[in-house]
Amino acid sequence: MGKLTIAKDQFLYDGKPMRILSGAIHYFRVVPEYWKDRLQKLKACGFNTVETYVPWNLHEPRPGEFCFDAGLDIEKFIRTAQELGLFVIVRPGPYICAEWEFGGLPAWLLKDPAMQLRCGYKPYLDAIDRYFDELIGRLVPLQSTNGGPIIAIQVENEYGSYGNDHEYLQYIEKGLKSRGVDVLLFTSDGACDSMLQGGTLPHIFKTVNFGSRALEQFEKLKEFQPEGPLMCMEYWNGWFDHWGEEHHSRDGQDVADVLDEMLSMGASVNFYMFHGGTNFGFMNGANCMGEYQPTVTSYDYDAPLSECGDPTEKFYAVQKVIKKYANVEDVPLDILPKMAYGTVELNECAKLFDSLDDIGKEFKRPAPVPMEMLDQNYGFILYRTFIAGPRDESPLILQDVRDRALVFVDDQFAGVIYRDDKEPSIYIKVPKEGIKLDILVENMGRTNYGPNMLDRKGITYGVRMGQQFIYNWTIYTLEMDNLHKLNFNKDKQIECPAFYRGEFEVAKPFDTFLKLSGWTKGVCYINGFNLGRYWNAGPQQTLYIPGPLLNKGKNELIIFELENVEKPIVELIDQPLL
Repeated sequence: MGKLTIAKDQFLYDGKPMRILSGAIHYFRVVPEYWKDRLQKLKACGFNTVETYVPWNLHEPRPGEFCFDAGLDIEKFIRTAQELGLFVIVRPGPYICAEWEFGGLPAWLLKDPAMQLRCGYKPYLDAIDRYFDELIGRLVPLQSTNGGPIIAIQVENEYGSYGNDHEYLQYIEKGLKSRGVDVLLFTSDGACDSMLQGGTLPHIFKTVNFGSRALEQFEKLKEFQPEGPLMCMEYWNGWFDHWGEEHHSRDGQDVADVLDEMLSMGASVNFYMFHGGTNFGFMNGANCMGEYQPTVTSYDYDAPLSECGDPTEKFYAVQKVIKKYANVEDVPLDILPKMAYGTVELNECAKLFDSLDDIGKEFKRPAPVPMEMLDQNYGFILYRTFIAGPRDESPLILQDVRDRALVFVDDQFAGVIYRDDKEPSIYIKVPKEGIKLDILVENMGRTNYGPNMLDRKGITYGVRMGQQFIYNWTIYTLEMDNLHKLNFNKDKQIECPAFYRGEFEVAKPFDTFLKLSGWTKGVCYINGFNLGRYWNAGPQQTLYIPGPLLNKGKNELIIFELENVEKPIVELIDQPLL
């Protein structure tokens, strides 16, 4: 047993000087079969610690229902790190940012119309208490003070970027300590006055987050913490991608030079990210600082270890610097094989509008409501009504839609309305016999950072034709987690939105990459597992399929396409296109 402590300007572990060389790996972004592989490569690069966030929304998907098994077995992940000789830093939130859906907060919080996030609002604190009661008891036995590898636990996360409710921070601190946390507590914030004022507590160890200008950032930290070791808790050595933007990359030598600068100052560091992984399913977040920017499925992050776990040039540049300051054992790296399985034809189809009763839940409401009010967390939501005629041509106004709506008039596609649209784009003239109006809204990821996190999904206020609100709606919630109920047929000329299904054989499962040339926008499932979203807006052009998700023998691929597909064919290739 040991404990991380602070003596003047250095860390001590069990009374001996220690420098923390840490890298972030999120267990929930990596299939559990690959946890050991990724952790071994972290150690081989020269790191002595792994850091991970904890996503509340995955661990408590419904109020009072908890999940800590399979890919969410955080205890197994931490024990695996310990078996490899690594220390562990845990950042349990409750808010984590991480470009993760809603910053890790569970969507069901938003069913409360008066919800106030990340402050002393009692229903929010009550939910945290229930979550901490379940989570923290699992972490306490794994603390270094109990013979485990956990040496430090974070209080909230980058709170100064959001608020300044110090009583709330104290509540989180007390909640950790009262449940048995006795290792080093810390905060992490951007290195500026407002963030360090709002996000820190006088008696809690402070760290800062940055990607460059280390001396300048640490000097600002010293203004708030004159004594104590210097630590960059998030060294942004790469960056994440939004749909419709260019893929981000950063020169590996530049990353190594900034690391060298930090280590020469005696500082400790946590690479964010060392290995990014994947935003499987609907778990990508979004930024919304004036413009809504959803994050792509890949969380490759241009990190030292790629999305599929391969060491990059950046890996070796970082390793070379670390060798100047620490003993790094030279060990061979296991490069997992990739396989191009070729073309797969998806020769069975099911039209969404014919499948609503199979995979959706139906509700009647006078006006549209957001999905959270119907106990829906993720996926799509369909609003349907009948508008009597005749009516002169009027603009269709969705007030306020989040995030992207496909509009259909009498089952015919009429256009797309996006949450950032400034002017009406769809005008409808209603004949004497009236029309059926369908509005299919995609939740493209809740905002994970900044002031616009109260991000309810669907149509959050109402629908108008001109100035007149339209009432009497049938609503279908479509979480897309029950596709086994679909009835497929062999019709290849089906109209989108539709599901396409195909099968392929695998002699031996290896990692592969799903290339979707000719497809427009949608979601992919392999053997029932939601791989995530695709969109021809780019930059991402392939979806990563880890080998453990494949079966030896027959495999099933289902694609939900929203708009259009040239041919229902995909390729399984042996390299990513990001």
